[in-house]
Formats: sequence, structure tokens, C-alpha cells
Amino acid sequence: MTDTLVRPSASPTMLDADDRAALVDSVRRLLADRCAEADVRRIMDSESGHDPALWQALGELGVIGLVAPEAAGGAGLGPIELGLVMEEAGAVLLPAPLISAAIAATLAPDLPGLVDGSRIAAVAFVGCHDWTGRSDVRLDGDRLTGTARFVPDAAIADVIIVASDEGVFAVEHSDVAVTPLPVFDRTRRMADVSFRGPATRIGGTSRIKAARDLGIVALAGEQAGGARRMLEITVAYATDRHQFGRAIGSFQAIKHMAADLLLESESATSAARDAARQLAEATPTADAAIALAAFACADAFVRVAKDGIQMHGGIAFTWEHPAHLYLRRARSGAQLFGDSNLWRENYITALEAQA
Repeated sequence: MTDTLVRPSASPTMLDADDRAALVDSVRRLLADRCAEADVRRIMDSESGHDPALWQALGELGVIGLVAPEAAGGAGLGPIELGLVMEEAGAVLLPAPLISAAIAATLAPDLPGLVDGSRIAAVAFVGCHDWTGRSDVRLDGDRLTGTARFVPDAAIADVIIVASDEGVFAVEHSDVAVTPLPVFDRTRRMADVSFRGPATRIGGTSRIKAARDLGIVALAGEQAGGARRMLEITVAYATDRHQFGRAIGSFQAIKHMAADLLLESESATSAARDAARQLAEATPTADAAIALAAFACADAFVRVAKDGIQMHGGIAFTWEHPAHLYLRRARSGAQLFGDSNLWRENYITALEAQA
């Protein structure tokens, strides 16, 4: 792979349509070459669930530092470009810590090694920033104590970044106890992180909301891409599978289900891209758009994956078929930053704030 990340032709923070298309094409070709289904299965069955060679290739392409500032060695791009890249990642179920990398680049752009991927960061949102309510980490003098639960990518991280009510802190992996957790989706590993020593303050709380918003937009893009790919797999099966001398896709019930799933997939893509655009432009309605994408994309991906399995019949329940891998990713992502009910409440709150 000889491609490098396309540079902005005009603005340092936003690509034009042609450059975005070139970026997406570069990422798509890299993932087709290095992250086919066989690669995903190999990586998820490994002990760490991580492929350093694939991560290095993503770094060489510039994807890891996509949203990191140019002054820190990143591409200096924004939510729109990140969302499009995450759609490609979601389509292939990329087992790599791209969402964590994007959040870390916003919270701690100056930490060495994060932009080029030579070091990996995991991010724990705690205190009032923890939407899931699963962590009890607190600052005691210059020490962090307590446990952050279900932290994505913590087992492979070199540094844990903690976004708390007291500020943003960095803790080396050697100074925490990491307990890998059994997970439903083995393409996204999680772990509990217990803090037991001093932490380095690297910033205040001003960047935390921006980092959380960017993480939600990235996840929404991933979910939209996964839903679209699962729909493609399902439609291809309905076209090729014949019963009673006809393709099952010609049966009315299958047609109606496919039409419903197309609506879900297209709506997810629209919601994800609108949230990315509004975040990039800092519109007054960005909070509502982000909350809408958070529950709409999660719900759409779950439904497309679930109903797609039903449309496949028994074959989709076998380990050898990829459909169940999409359902696993859909289910895990739907809980990553809080469930859909929480985001519906946040959406209503954002609408009321606009009124």
C-alpha cells in the first residue's frame, strides 16, 4: 500500500468533495487488502484482538492521526472526514482502536506517539462525563483511585487517558491494573481499569465535551457503515438463494423486509453525516443532531443486523457466516456511550434548550 492521506486543498480543517472521495477510496482499498473477513476472524481470535501490522498500515495512511492537529503531526481534519472513514471501518468490522484514537487526539493531542500509532491510548470517561454510570474513579490528591469499567481497548493501550470532573489525566499502563472482560463482540475488546497511583494532569475539562461528541459521531459513522454492509450482504443472499424455483428476494415478505431495512440504513447514514456536519460547523442545533445520531444509528444497525439474519434463515446462525459478527458489533456499539433510551432523553433535552 503506497497511498498517503490526501491533504486539504484549501482549508486546513476540511476537505473538498473530491479530496474526501479520494480519502474514502484510499481507506477502502487498504481495508479490502488488509481487513477482509478472514483477517477479522484471525484478529478477533487472537489473544489481544489487535493486529499491529494493520494498525501500522493505518498509521502510515494517516488515518490514526486524522483529527489530530497539524501542529502535533496529524492531518488536522474534522468530524466529516472522520465519519466517512468510520463508515468504511464499520463496513468491514475493523478490529482496531480508531474511535479511541480520535477521542485521545482531541483530549491529549500533545501526548507523544498517539498520532502515528506507535503508542495506543484508551479513554475512560468518569464522573459526570460517564453516561453509563459504570465507573467510580475519583481524584485523591495527586492520585486516581477506583475502577473504570468497560473501557474499550484498555488491554492493548500504552496509556490510559481519564476524562473526569477534575480535568484530563494520563496514566501509564504500568501504573494501572487492567482486567480484560469477556465480550459478546470479540472485534471490540474491553477491560476494567483499576487505578492505584499518581496521575499526570494534561488538561482541564474544556475539551471533554468536544471529545465525547467526536466519539459519538465516529461511532454513528461506524454503525451506519455496518448497517449498509449488512444490508448488502442480505440483499445479495436474497438474490442468489432460490426456493420453489424462484429467488427468495422475489417473495413479497422478503421484499417488504428489505425495503424496511433500506430505509433504516439510509436514515442511519443521513443521521450520522448530518451530526458530523453540524459538529464540524458548530451549529446551534449540533447537540440535538448528535443525540439523534446516537440512538438512530445504534437502533438501525441492530435492526438491520437482526432482521438480516432472519432473512438469511438458519445459515446466518452458523459460526462460519459473517452475519452474526455484524449483530455482535451492533449490540456492543449500542451500549458503548450509553443506550438508546438515554440518548432519546438527551435529544429531547437538546430540543428544549433550542426552544
